[in-house]
Amino acid sequence: MTSLAGDVRDPEHQDAIGAAVARHGRLDLLVHNASELGPMLPLAEVPEPLFTSVLETNLLAPLSLTQRLLPYLIASRGILLGISSDAAVEHYPTWGTYAASKAALDHLILTLGEENGVRAYAVDPGDMRTAMHQAAFPGEDISDRPLPESVIPHLLELLSGVQPTGRYRAADLAPVGANR
Repeated sequence: MTSLAGDVRDPEHQDAIGAAVARHGRLDLLVHNASELGPMLPLAEVPEPLFTSVLETNLLAPLSLTQRLLPYLIASRGILLGISSDAAVEHYPTWGTYAASKAALDHLILTLGEENGVRAYAVDPGDMRTAMHQAAFPGEDISDRPLPESVIPHLLELLSGVQPTGRYRAADLAPVGANR
């Protein structure tokens, strides 16, 4: 496994990822987890540059990176995974910028999977105790939300190959090792 920290919007970082995959010779799993919350404003008030910035992070960078790496995913019969949100399918006031980008990401991931014969998943991990979630609820105590690593066993269940391509909520997936 190789890990490369960087900004997924940066073409040079995408080049570095592509080079690392090429050196390894295969790609079994591509996870799009980078995300930008954007302004918590009614959509009618969101300045276009702020909306564009969110789309660059949450939609355009995943598309660009997937396009670069798709031949490796196809060759290995790999999996394409997009981390989504309930905001992609629910309508919350002031969440429209983020929600629209996540709804589009879901569609992008699942369409790329369908078009290219790779398993593809859009997964809503649920509310989690992250800096981004805290930014959405300034001044509120979110310590009751689970830590991000609590979702991993649910994701592993999804990646085990039992579930068909589609959109899932992590909470609906039995964690790996749970009695079925």
